[in-house]
Amino acid sequence: MSFIGAKLALFLGEQLLVILRDDKPEIPYPGHWDFPGGGREADESPEACALRETQEEVGLILCEGDLIYRRRYLRPDGARWFFVAHLPITREAEIVFGDEGQGWQLMAPEDYLAHPLGIPNFKDRLRDYLASDEAA
Repeated sequence: MSFIGAKLALFLGEQLLVILRDDKPEIPYPGHWDFPGGGREADESPEACALRETQEEVGLILCEGDLIYRRRYLRPDGARWFFVAHLPITREAEIVFGDEGQGWQLMAPEDYLAHPLGIPNFKDRLRDYLASDEAA
């Protein structure tokens, strides 16, 4: 299965874990709030990509069983996967911020959706999840 990358909307308790992207003009959406995730490496699966990137970016180790929602999105440059996981708020103590981005925080999903620096297509993907049966 061909794809470019994967993102994870990671809930800790009722809050989303978001990462403030670096403020570099050469990257998409500099200085915006992002979700853990990134580009595919070698022949890894979409799930492995999202889990690896999450561990690299915030130090949290998840397993495929933690992923409760998955959806593939086709874009002009290729497919991307979007996943959702819910962990207890106590896992916040395990966060170790990596070397990409300016920082992280927990944010209510409705605040992310309303935030002017939320990435537009990730807002759409989060809305898709929140409207799904899995979010109920």
